[in-house]
Formats: sequence, structure tokens, C-alpha cells
Amino acid sequence: MEQTPTREQQLELYYFMRLNRALEERLERLVRQNQVIGGLYLSLGQEAISVGSAYALEPGDWIAPMVRNIGALLVRGFKPRDILLQNMGRANSATHGRDAGSHFGDLGARHVVSPISMLGDLIPVMTGVALGSRILGQKRVAMTWIGDGGSSTGAFHEGLNFAAVQKAPLVLVLENNQWAYSTPVARQTPLRDLADRARAYGIESEIVDGNDVQAVYRAAKKAAGRARAGHGPVLIEAKTMRMRGHAQHDAAEYVPKKMFEYWKARDPIALHERALAARGILTARVKSALDARIERELDDDVAFAEASPLPGANEIAALERGVYCEGCHEIAPEWQRPKDELLPPKSSVEARWTVQDFGALEEHAPKKRAPAAPAKRAAPKTAKVRRARR
Repeated sequence: MEQTPTREQQLELYYFMRLNRALEERLERLVRQNQVIGGLYLSLGQEAISVGSAYALEPGDWIAPMVRNIGALLVRGFKPRDILLQNMGRANSATHGRDAGSHFGDLGARHVVSPISMLGDLIPVMTGVALGSRILGQKRVAMTWIGDGGSSTGAFHEGLNFAAVQKAPLVLVLENNQWAYSTPVARQTPLRDLADRARAYGIESEIVDGNDVQAVYRAAKKAAGRARAGHGPVLIEAKTMRMRGHAQHDAAEYVPKKMFEYWKARDPIALHERALAARGILTARVKSALDARIERELDDDVAFAEASPLPGANEIAALERGVYCEGCHEIAPEWQRPKDELLPPKSSVEARWTVQDFGALEEHAPKKRAPAAPAKRAAPKTAKVRRARR
């Protein structure tokens, strides 16, 4: 059964998408001011996917965002200053200035696994997280994202096959943004719908308009419910467009101008804004208040990040600190089932083969066909000629 967001939730979806875009616009300015350390990977035009899918999860579920999923971090409770500090390499950032971009998470409170630069590798990792939750007796779902280019990696296929075999409660959101750096989808695979990849592993899939935040929310809510109920992983293909280059250094001159124009008319924030206005949810007064709130929050957080110190000599000298957890914190398993269920004799499983012919190629006699009805005999051509002459 489809779940439509409430009036308050629809406004909150709008707020997170607007905050996502406004934050990235601030980061663009900071790049030009040489205050951002490393590359900047923008999600312009894809905000509905990150926000809508993450918003559909329960607080205890696990997520592992990629570099263009800032919206998912905001939904999960991170503030703009957390992302600003990280991108600006400040000493009080999550990684104390040792890393940049989105490479940070929160395993304790927010259940966020940090990104892995090797595309596709998060799929087997999050499958393991999902299985761990199931072993502990928790009804939790794990979600991660992958791009169209990343779906051509070996890790994508190995991870998805593993998740399928284990019926892991995993939701994989495939962001088909048309370009793997400068390679169009048609040059990567002969498939038009990348959701078809799920059929090879016997799992459910769905195609959704990635620029419709409510459609993404409903698809993710349905997929999470299915995975949570023990029916296995779900692949959601969200069709969208990357409206910038691969990163800040890429001018995306390989993209046809008409393609940008086509997708600009389908901007996810503008679409949601019009839908809310038509329902009387987003009035001029409400929009003005939201815009003011976002500007105020970003002004405060940018000022805080700019005033924060860069790593000092002591931090640089201790680069090995924090690489491994050596008593810095403890994450204990939250058991929600008796442990003896995982030990013999309760954990013993009878070895059996469910395929009737044990997987052999059996010779089957061809089915007998019913005799064909006798065909009507056509009149000789000569007779027709004679009649015509008469």
C-alpha cells in the first residue's frame, strides 16, 4: 500500500531539498575562495533522490551515502556546519582535517557508514550490515546508493548477488544520472533500464522518476517495508540527470546543451514547489519563512566553519591517530533475540536440495501437437478464367 507523506512531511522534504542545494551553492563560492580542500562533487538536479529515499527510512535503519548524497546526511540529522567543516578540512571536523568531502559517518547515534571511494564496494559492506542487524534480531534496513557507472563494476554484481542469496534487508538506489564521468549510459551497457540488472539475481526492482521527491519517497518506503519483512533486497532505479560535471574541475562540455535544457525543465525542487503550491501547502508566506530560515542557518554555519582552525602541527604529526579504533569508543551489539538461537542445536539446518531433478539437464519428450485441421482447397485458376470469359 502506497504511503503519501503528510502535509508536514511534504514541507520537510521541500526544506531538505532547498537546504541541500543552498549548501552546495555556498560550497561553490568557497571553492572559488580557495577554502575547500579537495574536490567538490555536486548533486544539482538529484536532490530528490537523496532526500526522498533517506526520508523514507526509520531512525534505526542504516545508510551509506555517496559523494552526491549530501541530502541524505541532512535528513539523518547532520548540520550544514558538519559538511562545511569536513570540506574545508578544519581541525574540528569529523576527521580532524585528515580527509575531505563526504568521507565521514556516525556509527553510534545516526547509523551512517562513511563512503568508500571504490565504487560499488559499499554494496557488499551494507549487505553485511543488513545481515548483522538480522542476526541481532533487529528489524532494520540498510540503504546505499550507486551511480549508473558504478553499476558496471564487479563489486556491484558480487554484492548484489550476495544480498540476493542471503535475502538481506538491503535497499539499493541506483541513480541513473546519464553520465559516468564523460561516458553516456549507452556506451556502458546496451540496457536502457538499469533496473533490469536485478532480474539476473531474482530480486525485485522498480523504476522511478528521480526528479519527483514524493515518487522516490513512496518507492523507497515500499522497498524498505518489503526488505524489513524478510523478502530480500530491492533495487530502485531513479532516472535523473547530473546537471554539473563529474566534479568542480569538469566543465561537462561533452553534454549536449539540449540535454541540459530538457532536464532543467524537470528540476526536482521546482516540480515539488509547484505541486505544493497547487495543493495550498506552500504559500508565499511559508516559502518566505523557509527561505529566511535556510539563509540564517547557512550564514551561521559558514561563519562558524570559517572561524574554525586548520589542523596544527600536533595534528599533522599524529596522522596515524584515529585510523584504527583503540579504545576511543565502544559500539556494543544490541541483541534483540536469544543468542542460543544462533548456536546448535537450534541453528542446525537440514541439508536438502529443493530442485526436483537436482539441477541436471533432463531430456523431455516433445509435447504431442493436435492434428491440424485440413486446409480448404482453393478453386483452380483455370475455372476462374473460364467463368470470367463467360
